[in-house]
Amino acid sequence: MQEAEVMYQTGMKILNGSNKKSQKREAYRYLQKAASMNHTKALERVSYALLFGDYLTQNLQTAKEMFEKLTEEGSPKGQTALGFLYASGLGVNSSQAKALVYYTFGALGGNLIAHMILGYRYWAGIGVLQSCESALTHYRLVANHVASDISLTGGSVVQRIRLPDEVENPGMNSGMLEEDLIQYYQFLAEKGDVQAQVGLGQLHLHGGRGVEQNHQRAFDYFNLAANAGNSHAMAFLGKMYSEGSDIVPQSNETALHYFKKAADMGNPVGQSGLGMAYLYGRGVQVNYDLALKYFQKAAEQGWVDGQLQLGSMYYNGIGVKRDYKQALKYFNLASQGGHILAFYNLAQMHASGTGVMRSCHNAVELFKNVCERGRWSERLMTAYNSYKDGDYNAAVIQYLLLAEQGYEVAQSNAAFILDQREATIVGENETYPRALLHWNRAASQGYTVARIKLGDYHFYGFGTDVDYETAFIHYRLASEQQHSAQAMFNLGYMHEKGLGIKQDIHLAKRFYDMAAEASPDAQVPVFLALCKLGIVYFLQYIREANIRDVFTQVDMDQLLGPEWDLYLMTIIALLLGTVIAYRQRQHQDMPGPRPPGPRPAAPPQEAPPEQQPPQ
Repeated sequence: MQEAEVMYQTGMKILNGSNKKSQKREAYRYLQKAASMNHTKALERVSYALLFGDYLTQNLQTAKEMFEKLTEEGSPKGQTALGFLYASGLGVNSSQAKALVYYTFGALGGNLIAHMILGYRYWAGIGVLQSCESALTHYRLVANHVASDISLTGGSVVQRIRLPDEVENPGMNSGMLEEDLIQYYQFLAEKGDVQAQVGLGQLHLHGGRGVEQNHQRAFDYFNLAANAGNSHAMAFLGKMYSEGSDIVPQSNETALHYFKKAADMGNPVGQSGLGMAYLYGRGVQVNYDLALKYFQKAAEQGWVDGQLQLGSMYYNGIGVKRDYKQALKYFNLASQGGHILAFYNLAQMHASGTGVMRSCHNAVELFKNVCERGRWSERLMTAYNSYKDGDYNAAVIQYLLLAEQGYEVAQSNAAFILDQREATIVGENETYPRALLHWNRAASQGYTVARIKLGDYHFYGFGTDVDYETAFIHYRLASEQQHSAQAMFNLGYMHEKGLGIKQDIHLAKRFYDMAAEASPDAQVPVFLALCKLGIVYFLQYIREANIRDVFTQVDMDQLLGPEWDLYLMTIIALLLGTVIAYRQRQHQDMPGPRPPGPRPAAPPQEAPPEQQPPQ
């Protein structure tokens, strides 16, 4: 057993000390050797790596056998993983009852992911009776751990990218930075561009947007900018010294030096850091009045740390009279800037009814938000990278586990991969029913595309029976709640055809018009639909006119076929395209404008304003 422990420690040392794939694969070779000697922690690591395909070839069967072995030994991680397999039907016959049992055992053993899954199940009523109080119990426990893990410099930033949105809008900015853009900023930083140095420093300090967290690079960039006199860089160096790490040794004296320099220049990050020093006596005597003063200065400039700390002082009555209304005000401001601890404090207030009316619903939603910022959220980026690398099986399994934890973006991404039939680990007959399940869960959390997909699935009978009435309900919800142009267009079509609703040409036109108003992209298809609708209306009119005897004998479906309306729309589209092409040709044949005369010299441009701290 001692040899197994040596193998495990060696593997973990390599795994935590390197970002190179070759070295991580070497680390897993050591972990596999330890796992073969029944080392529990090594078994947990290797089994999850086999499940997700992390640096090992994905093997569901072997992973399942390892999870079963771990479960017999009482491992909460093994129990939670086995519950996931039964919930998702991966390698086993799906059984929500067995999944619930294993999740419960995992939670009793202290597994935070199991608690999070149970919190979501009780919140959404999945396999259990819906219970807000039970959801609150599980989510609060997980949120306590997440909040205690938040450092002064903050944790890694995880980008939440929805695959359906990325495909529907290829030009949409997903928030990821392209490699050539990062290299461009690096080039600017090396040439002495202070703003680029500060930006890259912050990017490497927190990670995210496709860039891994790297405190050494962050420190180097901040140091360069600080030497050039940038107050933001000084303040962030102060934060790094105040927190301490393997790269930057903890030093209250050095942190105080940088905070003072930045605060004297009016920097809110430095002011907030100086407030923390006086609040906790880090390198100075505790002075609540000065702490309050600096937090107020930082908060007035919109810096979230200053707002959070002001809220905490009012909440606890430190240096001021206790005032829950003021605490609530500043916690709300900090939460608008995305501060995790602000969400956590607001959740505590709503859960206990402190300063506000008690609301279990609000508390659960806030705690859920905090829980989804835990370290396990980094799996969202590894799943996305797997998808981009073409490893759809690895991507969908990771998204499915995150979907179980209640991540809406994971539910929609898992449904999307299944909908596209890109993953092979799910049987062909099961892809649409499983996709339907996850579209439904994502829609219940307010995702518009998922709601429209539910309508589509019921309209066309994907994974379920054709049901126009249910499709109509989903389109109507997407139209009323999210003002979706696509949903409005679909409602117009269903009113026009009388599908799931009584045929009504006037309502059809109204929904088509609403779709055109809701989105410029809908104007062309709406124009074509209205042209067709006008002809349909004309035919109905003449059938009811005095020449009824002639036209009542005309059956358009029999004369031109059941898809006559599609043929008509195609003809209209061709005519429209011809007109547009003709007008463009005319425009090209027109003589161009005369070249302008010389313009007066432009006044000198002002220097760009100093970079503001991130919110």
